[in-house]
Amino acid sequence: MNIDRSSSPALLAGKVALVTGAGRGVGRGIALELARAGAAVVVNDLGVALSGAATEEWPAAAVVKEIEALGGRGLMDRNNVADSAGAAGMIQAARDAFGRIDIVVNNAGNLRDAIFHRMTEADFDAVIAVHLKGTFNVSRAAAPYFKEQGSGAYIHMTSTSGLVGNFGQANYCAAKLGIVGLSKAIALDMQKFGVRSNAVAPFAWTRMVSSIPDETPEQKARVEGLKKLVPEKIAPFVVALGSDRAKHVSGQIFGVRNNEIYLFSQPRPVRTAHTAEGWTAQSVIDRVFPMFENDFYPLHRSGDVFTWEPV
Repeated sequence: MNIDRSSSPALLAGKVALVTGAGRGVGRGIALELARAGAAVVVNDLGVALSGAATEEWPAAAVVKEIEALGGRGLMDRNNVADSAGAAGMIQAARDAFGRIDIVVNNAGNLRDAIFHRMTEADFDAVIAVHLKGTFNVSRAAAPYFKEQGSGAYIHMTSTSGLVGNFGQANYCAAKLGIVGLSKAIALDMQKFGVRSNAVAPFAWTRMVSSIPDETPEQKARVEGLKKLVPEKIAPFVVALGSDRAKHVSGQIFGVRNNEIYLFSQPRPVRTAHTAEGWTAQSVIDRVFPMFENDFYPLHRSGDVFTWEPV
């Protein structure tokens, strides 16, 4: 086999990976880079429109062809991450075709953006079902096999929309921050079995991101900045996390923005107030809020924090 491993020489030889939502954008880049590193890859993608409507497109098949053109091994899967039976089917497909499962990349996503007072229950449920429930479904399906073999790597896609905040994305923010909590819980529960779990916030111009509004001058400027973010730049970091060289890395939150890599903080107390007498509502108002207000976080959005041009 004459596979091109110029970027990640044989780091994942013998490994089997599943990437959800891998037909386009970030997922496609990850699937190809995993293959270049020597992994067999199950390429999962429903091939639906951003609205969730069915299409005649089979983007996963095209990615499998690209993997095979590299000399690698790929398998198309069209199961739905939001369905637990479908998630189990993905893992079983990997085991049937390649004999095992070593890496799960939870990348599948959707958007139903709406300002909060206009967001419907259906908008909320649709995004939670794919991002948060889908991440649970696929991760849970792989867990018994990871436990049995005493190894495995989960890599979950979060977002600065959840870590920092964004307008019109209450459903997406909730799902993406929920994924951070789920990743940490998996890391804690599965560490004794040699299984690790990490979250990655990717910065990339993709089909999903391209749906954001660009009507005002501020929005247009933001979109032009986002267009500079290359989705394929996320992939090398994911390959590194999936390799045996990262066995000691678990329970962390990372970000990748072109050639920048971030380690994010996790919530810890920053100020403390106490009283021997116990608190009343009035004493909280009089003493605690004034003590804490210099350390309150402003209502920043992701773009207010990441203000510089991508490197």
